[in-house]
Formats: sequence, structure tokens, C-alpha cells
Amino acid sequence: MPPLSPDLLQLLWFVRVVEAGSFSEAARRSNNTTSAMSKAVSRLEQTHGVRLLNRTTHALSTTPEGDRLLAVGLKLLADLEDARSAFDEIGHRGAVGRVRISAPPSFTRRCLLPRLPRFLETHPGISIEIEATDNFLNMAVRGIDIAIGASDVTGLPGHFVRQLCTFPWIVCATPGYVEKRGMPSTPAGLAAHDLIGMRSRVSGQVESWRFRNPADGTTVRHQPNARHVFDDSEAAWDMIRAELGVGYAPSWVGMEEWRQGLVVEALRDWRGNEVPLYAVRIDKRLTPARVLAVQDFIVEVTRTAQEEFAALSAAA
Repeated sequence: MPPLSPDLLQLLWFVRVVEAGSFSEAARRSNNTTSAMSKAVSRLEQTHGVRLLNRTTHALSTTPEGDRLLAVGLKLLADLEDARSAFDEIGHRGAVGRVRISAPPSFTRRCLLPRLPRFLETHPGISIEIEATDNFLNMAVRGIDIAIGASDVTGLPGHFVRQLCTFPWIVCATPGYVEKRGMPSTPAGLAAHDLIGMRSRVSGQVESWRFRNPADGTTVRHQPNARHVFDDSEAAWDMIRAELGVGYAPSWVGMEEWRQGLVVEALRDWRGNEVPLYAVRIDKRLTPARVLAVQDFIVEVTRTAQEEFAALSAAA
């Protein structure tokens, strides 16, 4: 059987460079040098007389030839991963290797990280890498095994999509703020309050708040005239906790604060329809057992969070 030829090895390095977005980041991820990564791609280009990358001071982009070879390289990499997974299944029951997750920053901090150490204690062969973002795009190029988020999951061919749970978004404030400024009774009453808004990093717009009219069940969309605006959910939550205003957050963000009475819900009767949270992974012929183990962990985390919030909501 022929060994993996130098140009195929260089093709794999090329794929890693495109995935990482730069030679230096690719070198960091592969524990190599930037010079070695650059030389590998240059040799591939010289050997076949093509240019694969457009190089500028601040960015890399693929040429049409690079796009074609990238698709071939991604398939080769996937096949090699499948082969390695098969060996893992035989020798170690598959619970060995790195799993890369992407998840919203607040979900990562509030739900995943508190429970992650115990999971890793019981799965010592698994390594975790987390990218804090709500994004299902280009998972193969980014090297993401499992993506978690509430974004639209339509138009994801070749992906396995699982709904983890549903959750409401909640209008909330601290008891101290409510004592000073009162509690709004309708969405229209929010105009008399200092509001803390979230700006979408994708659209650049301040996100609207959605309610369900208790009288007829219709959806009411409220565009907050926010006094304070953040593009980071953790920063917005910190400002709610600091009594700077009324905010709007997913139920799982402040579970501990609600349990301790540090934050209270406003407009509960106007709570909007619940939003689904999904886990997405690339649908491979052979999914590594380490990825399935992490997926099961995520399912359990969301189930527990949903049950905890339901219990808190019923007791309030």
C-alpha cells in the first residue's frame, strides 16, 4: 500500500491553515511553527503550479483552485478522522480525543462550565475546546464537532440536528430596582423604565423583546428604547444585577440569582413563546464515541437546567 504522499500531507496542512484563518493560528493549533505551515502550502503550490491562497497583510482567502482543493482536503480529513475513530472504538471504546464545541457565551458560563469538571473526571480521555459563539455556519471549516444555539437550523444539509429543550426569554430586574422604580405591568409600561438592551453582533441592531398577550395569545414585539446597550450577554446581565435597569434574558442565564432572590421576573403574564435550543453536528458515517459522549452530556445539562427553571417558576 502506498504511504500518504508529501503532497497529500501538504494538502492537509493547507486545510488546517484555511480552517484557522492564518498561518500563525494554524501553527498554534497543530503545535507547529508558522514557518513550517507556510512552507508546506508554498511547496504544494510550487509542485502543482497553482496559487491556492491570496495572501494579504491582514487576511487570507482561497483562490478558485484553492476552493476546489479545500473540498478534497476536507473529505480526506473526514475520512482520516473516521479511520481514527474506528481505531478508537476498537481500542478505547471511542472516549478518547478532543471535542470542539461552540455555544453562546452565557450558556457556556452558566450551564456547561459548572458541570464540565465532573464530566471530564469520568471521561479522562476526552479533551474539550469551546468557542463561545452562537453560530452553526461553516462547522467543518471551523473544526466544530458540536454547535449549540438557538439560531435558525433550516438549510443545514449534511448535519444532524437535535432539539435539546425550549426556554423562555424573561424580563427581569433586581428587587432593589423594583423597590425604587416599580414593576411594569404591561410592555407599554417599559417606557417609564431604564432598559438594558442587547445589540446583535450579526445585524448591528438592538434586539427586540417578544411577548405573548395574555388576553388573546397574540405575539407583541417591543423595540426597547434602551438607555444602556451591550453586545455581550454577560455584560448586560452584570448591569441588570447592578440595578442599572430592566433587562431581557434567556431563562437559563440567571438561574442561581433567581433561586437566591437576587433577581425577579417582571411581566410574567406576558411571557413570550418558548424558544428551541439545538445541538448540531456534522452527520458523519461514523461519529466518534467521544463526540457522542459529549453530546449526551450536553443533553443532560439542558434537561437539568429546564427542570430547575420549571421548579423555580412554579414556586414563584
